[in-house]
Amino acid sequence: MPAPVPRQRAIPAAESGQAPAAAPSKGSAQDSAETRTAAPHTAAATSENGATDRTGTAPDRSETAAHTNVTLLLIENDPGGSPIVPDLLDQSGKPIRVRTARNLTEAERLLTDDVHCILLDLALPAPGRAGDGDELAVLKHVLELAPRHAVLALTGADDTERGAEAVRVGAQDYLVRDELDGRLLSRAIRYAVERKRSDSAERRLAEGRVRAQENRRLERGLLPTPLLDGSSLRFAARYRPGRSRALLGGDFYDVVRTPDGTVHAMIGDVCGHGPDEAALGVELRIAWRALTLAGLCGDQLLGTLQEVLEHERPDDEIFATLCTVDIAPDGRRAGLCLAGHPSPLVARPGTPARLLPHDNNGPALGLLPHARWPRTQVELGAEWSLMLYTDGLIEGRVGDTGERLGQDGMVEMIRRQLSAGLSGEELLRTAVNEVRDLNGGELTDDVAVLLLDRGV
Repeated sequence: MPAPVPRQRAIPAAESGQAPAAAPSKGSAQDSAETRTAAPHTAAATSENGATDRTGTAPDRSETAAHTNVTLLLIENDPGGSPIVPDLLDQSGKPIRVRTARNLTEAERLLTDDVHCILLDLALPAPGRAGDGDELAVLKHVLELAPRHAVLALTGADDTERGAEAVRVGAQDYLVRDELDGRLLSRAIRYAVERKRSDSAERRLAEGRVRAQENRRLERGLLPTPLLDGSSLRFAARYRPGRSRALLGGDFYDVVRTPDGTVHAMIGDVCGHGPDEAALGVELRIAWRALTLAGLCGDQLLGTLQEVLEHERPDDEIFATLCTVDIAPDGRRAGLCLAGHPSPLVARPGTPARLLPHDNNGPALGLLPHARWPRTQVELGAEWSLMLYTDGLIEGRVGDTGERLGQDGMVEMIRRQLSAGLSGEELLRTAVNEVRDLNGGELTDDVAVLLLDRGV
């Protein structure tokens, strides 16, 4: 028996639509009794090594490969008997090369990447006991063996129902043995290859949609749900990831109210924009919520978060900026901690919006071991709006000058929008959209903004 032909199934020709690669030279394993070429108006002949060739001469493999675009693998019950495959031409008029196999073992050996289509005789016995009670066991075996190849089922005139069932199981079409002619079979091969290619593309597209939907559901589940039950503060947030078609980026935020009535708000930014940074941002947010509910705040909380970051980050160069605010139960005072993060903006009736003090800004998390983050006490008053944001809101460009919006430009923009009567979700939506418009298109960095309001 000839030596097995190595199988490389990464990109089947039936799926890629490429012409078959050059075949091994004459005398190789594939120059066996299972290889032949169909061409018009020729008689069958036998070469020195017994190869059946429908052109009338022993096939030269390199020459055949150069002149054929399509290869058919015929798996029939008795290839030594009357030939069932007539002369074949492809759509461009070139001869279709035909390989024949007497059983599934030979078929598996001959099923290389340059095979475009399989013509399977349904009368072929199934291997072992796999066919017990199943008339299509041989087809199912071939479909498992060649999941990415086009398959045509061959049946008798009195067994067309089994042919139709073969299509339902997974074959691209079925043909009746007694009705075969060159034109019908050539057309059926082209149709089967194109249908398989279309089905494969549609399946990949559907699988991509499912994965995208699953990713969106996962990302939505990772976005925070504020815990503000019992608080009179109003909450709004806006989030726009910089990654294309993503819902979650490296920015993160959260708001919780502890049993003593204190409202804790946080916003942060992991350097980078990929899925690893997004995952790390989620870990830091969850850790912040757990530590806050456990009673930690200020320097102690940020120090513990830095330990979490150092253990979870994929690279020692990764760092994260953070801003935390804890608002007293009466709503008039707040403690502010900054870890390399932009200072929040506060707006009060009759007073222009301004940034909170940021003189005690500590280093970003993950930069300096044993760092400290001072807590600054700020007076908010009876009625106010407090906006926390990430640097994606202030680092967008302004027109064609290349100049960035910056904190001063952001403050002026918010002042103008507040003067126009905007508040809550509408204010944040307008602010993010204006920053994007000033940039001349989508922002490349993640943007997160949250707003807490206290009325009288």
